[in-house]
Amino acid sequence: MGETAEARLKRMAMRSWRRGTKEMDLVLGPFADAHLAGLSEADLLTYDALLAENDQDLMAWILGQSAPPADLAGMLERITAFAQTRLKAGI
Repeated sequence: MGETAEARLKRMAMRSWRRGTKEMDLVLGPFADAHLAGLSEADLLTYDALLAENDQDLMAWILGQSAPPADLAGMLERITAFAQTRLKAGI
């Protein structure tokens, strides 16, 4: 039997908060807390694939220093916009 929906969300949230670099913890953790439960199945698959990427690549993509893979670009745009909004709000 596969992973339950609840276990999947818990695993993804934990992986978002425990990346290996504090910077990515602070970008992905709050996004996961705010949005994981409401993501579509397709978005969850994309987000799970994104979690498999290394932090250096993720940070470069989020900062616009390099172009992300096309299949992750939309999700990265959402994450970046969320992080920028939090930063502007001083959260």
